[in-house]
Formats: sequence, structure tokens, C-alpha cells
Amino acid sequence: MFNAQYFRTFITLVETGSFTRTAQRLEMTQPGVSQHVRKLEQYLGKPLLERHGRRIGLTEAGRRAYDYALRLFAEHEQFRHSLDDDSLYSGECRIASPGSVGLMLYPFILGQQQLNPGLTVSYHFAFHHEIISDVLAGRHDIGIVSEAVRHTDLECASWHEEPLSLVVPADFAGTTLQDLASLGFINYSDGLEKASTLLRANFPAEFRSMNLFPQQGFSNEVGLVLDAVARGLGFSVVSRMVLETSPWQRQVREIALTQPVEETFYLISRRGVTVPSRYHRLFETFCEQRYLERFGHPVSEG
Repeated sequence: MFNAQYFRTFITLVETGSFTRTAQRLEMTQPGVSQHVRKLEQYLGKPLLERHGRRIGLTEAGRRAYDYALRLFAEHEQFRHSLDDDSLYSGECRIASPGSVGLMLYPFILGQQQLNPGLTVSYHFAFHHEIISDVLAGRHDIGIVSEAVRHTDLECASWHEEPLSLVVPADFAGTTLQDLASLGFINYSDGLEKASTLLRANFPAEFRSMNLFPQQGFSNEVGLVLDAVARGLGFSVVSRMVLETSPWQRQVREIALTQPVEETFYLISRRGVTVPSRYHRLFETFCEQRYLERFGHPVSEG
């Protein structure tokens, strides 16, 4: 007989790689986990696991069962959420974004959750390729990316723009590319591309490539980049949202440039799947609040 709980146990086992950790996470006994897996194997008529000492692997049938189980529960969650599509103030929000957006957006959504107790939030910080794959798999309803995505199974629409900021240590007195080169660059995922875009726009006659700037460090978490800058270890180029939410913003400063460059963010969702109304309200309200913070007045209706 089909039993969804057996599939849930199997997913957790694959993700933890351990019968003991699976039992702890699901608040079961270890024999209970083994029984669920055995029952699932009997139901499917195929062995799902390969045991190598204390390590476990998946058979080909196991890999297919895991993929199916993920789709099964993603579709179940999508159905459950769809029942609340018309509610602006209740239901679960499943969102993934890079840190550059999430550092500001996630606290905003938590504030909305406080105002609306019927709203729940599942927010994941991830890289571009992870966001795309997770939205396709149905693990998130909305993904936010900084590059337009062209995929037959995804809808992609521009959503919000933020300026890029050239950030240096607070006591840095330089103004030229050579001064920046002597300081060095603090890199992160997509950091070189963003810096290249901003510097090329403002130093068109001098800028050739980011090879001019020795890399003084790298972090895969953009929120930590300004720690290195604050310590005088280099400069970086980040979204204004990262600068404004950074605990080190008083130890760094933004160099004023003549040619502002805006970074565009896009919303992606699965094609053919109705996005609940609460998402539209959240994203529109965030943009309105952000516009007011940046320019001191509401968005013009004209």
C-alpha cells in the first residue's frame, strides 16, 4: 500500500546519510526508520540502498525513488499553498535569494510576519544555479536572481534595481584606479563581474580588466566581505543593500562616482504555476518601502 510517510523517511535518510540522524530528526526509533525503508522497498519491489560498512549509497532504483519523492512532496506543498492563493496576509512564503538581497529582504518579510500572524516564512540564501534548480524542483515558489534566466520551464520578470557601491576602508584617501590597485580587491561570488561593470562605466579611458587589481581575499558570503574591507585589507563593489545592512558600515565608506550603475534583480517561478497573491503584495511593498528610504518620497503614480 502507498504510504507517503515511507517516502518522507527515505528522503530524510538520503539527506542525512545516517539512520541515527534520520531517527533523531523525525523523532523515531532507528528500527522504525529501517522498517519504513524496508516497507518502501517491498512496495516498489526493488532494493533502494547499497551498504558499505557504516556508509550507505543509493541503487539506481533508489536514485529514481528519491527524485520521485522530492517531486511528490513539492507538488503536495504547491497544492496546499494554492488553497491560500487569494489570501494577501496568510500562507507560507518559500523564497530563495542571494545574500545581497536577502540581507535586507528577509528582515523585511519577518516584519510582515509579525504584523500578519497567519504568514509563515521559509527563506533560503543560495547561489544562482542553486536557486534555479530549487525553483524547478518546487522547493521554493519564488527565486530572486541577478541575471535574467531563459528556461522553458521558468517565468522570469525584472523586479527591482539597486545601485552598486564602490566600498573602501574608512581612512582610505585614494581616488584613482592606481590607488585602488595598491589596495587590492576583496572578491566574492559575482564580485569580479560587478566590479568590472562599475569601474568600466566610471573609468572608461583607464579601466582594462580586473587583472589590474590583486585579489586580497575571497568570501562566498557577501555579507562578510565588508569585514575585510573595514580591516583595510582591500576594496570591493557590492549592492547598496549589502552596505546599508552591514555591521561594518561605519568602518568603511562609499566612494562617490559620476556614473551610477544599477543592478537588476529578477523574480523566477515555475511556468504554469500560479504564484499566490501574498508574494505580489510582499515584493511590491518592499519596493515601495525601499524607494521611500532611498529617495525620501513615495513612488510617483504618474
